[in-house]
Amino acid sequence: MKKQAKELKKGDKLKILDKVWTVAGIEISAIGKQGSSKCRLELESGSEKIAIIRPAEYPFEVV
Repeated sequence: MKKQAKELKKGDKLKILDKVWTVAGIEISAIGKQGSSKCRLELESGSEKIAIIRPAEYPFEVV
């Protein structure tokens, strides 16, 4: 199932690069100069942590 970045919630599990990540936090920015809001996702997989920024409409594969 796919969800847009703005629809994700803390605790959702995403599949990125054949690895399952858990959403630890999400921040949604206001609409900027480029015409769309952005989402900053903090993801965890075991002891690894990453933060990525994607447009609010970006589709993610939810596990």
